[in-house]
Amino acid sequence: MSAQIIPSKTQAETGLAEVYGAVKAKLPGNAAVIKLRDDAFSAFSEAGLPHRRIESWHYTDLRTLMREALPIAPAPSAAAIEALRKEIGTDLKQKLVLVDGVFAPELSDALPEGISVRSLASVLAEGKTDLITLISGMGLGSEDPIVALNAALMQDGVVLEVAPGAVIAEPVNILYATASATPAASFSRSLVVVGKGASVRIAESSIGSGGRTGQTFGALIFSVGDEANVGHTLMLTKTVAGSVRLETFIVEIGAKAKFDSFALIAGSGLVRRQIFMRFAGDESEGAVRGVSLLRGKEHADTTLFVEHVGQSCMGRETFRYILDGESTGIFQGKIRVAPGAQKTDGKMLSRALLLTDMVAMNNKPELEIFADDVACGHGATCGGLAEDQIFYLQARGIPYVDAESLLLEAFAAELADEIPSEALVEIFRAEIANWLSERVKA
Repeated sequence: MSAQIIPSKTQAETGLAEVYGAVKAKLPGNAAVIKLRDDAFSAFSEAGLPHRRIESWHYTDLRTLMREALPIAPAPSAAAIEALRKEIGTDLKQKLVLVDGVFAPELSDALPEGISVRSLASVLAEGKTDLITLISGMGLGSEDPIVALNAALMQDGVVLEVAPGAVIAEPVNILYATASATPAASFSRSLVVVGKGASVRIAESSIGSGGRTGQTFGALIFSVGDEANVGHTLMLTKTVAGSVRLETFIVEIGAKAKFDSFALIAGSGLVRRQIFMRFAGDESEGAVRGVSLLRGKEHADTTLFVEHVGQSCMGRETFRYILDGESTGIFQGKIRVAPGAQKTDGKMLSRALLLTDMVAMNNKPELEIFADDVACGHGATCGGLAEDQIFYLQARGIPYVDAESLLLEAFAAELADEIPSEALVEIFRAEIANWLSERVKA
């Protein structure tokens, strides 16, 4: 009889089990949600922290990189709330603020007619089956250990419901605030349900001391109704050294709908953003774009899974990286065309500029096609700046450093310019310019 080898738990895995045991009785939810949490944590516990032997986590070995599990952040003090209120100011409208993973209505705004907002905690307590199904992710990402961990420990978030036919002209801003004075963990999960023919844009960003510190496990889920038009942006910046930020983005798109998303990643620490998108209805369009700006020893991983189930859908996934210092960039993308998803048009492209010989860029695009009438393709490029372009600018009196920055800015900002909102384009362009300025100073 051969002995069974049982892999030992890491300190972080043991710590996460202790955290769940200590807080699960306090987490919101009815009996059905409690079972969902227990099942999710059992799935995570069985798998453990993902490691390089799991194909989708091969380049981000979390079992090695995440050494400890931090305690969940305590409720913010009145003084911390006031400090955040001053930092937020009054310029930003239609904002919803989460403080260390918990919805803070006192810092948030009322939303216009046609869109309602509730805290995730109240929805979990109510336990309506249809919303719980959406909150659980509709089966997308169900095999991922970090998605399961987030489901088990989700503290709070916001649930937005956009009424059918409603047109929300200005972006709804979801702000993630850090108030904890010491590094801590937070687990948020939010849901956006967009009714038939509705139009809305969601903009995510972070505030608070250091932007984001400690360990952040976030999830944002979109259920996009038929004929809806939905936009989304994410500013994932100002993370600090030693931090871990693991973000999950789940999208299901109905028929004849349009979905557009752009994300900017720039900051220290370890960042992984994983995207699960499903074209469930026919004749829809979806575009997901992103730019990652890395220097020092920063590590940014974007992993994407796009599933085409409906017919005659068009998907575009485009990502760009600028890597400096000894940074590491990862792009993994997979397009799966299900049987019957005829006339799918899917294209995926990753481009990276490598500014030193010490950076590492890992690209792994894939296609899995089970239909015969499709047009799908993928590509990945890595290289340095074109010397002839730099020479052209220098010949016109522009110093080398400025010429380099101009070309880098053009490379990064081209995708941001596709956002159909001038105000948001300006914000992202300013963030890109600020990163380039800090890079020159370093």
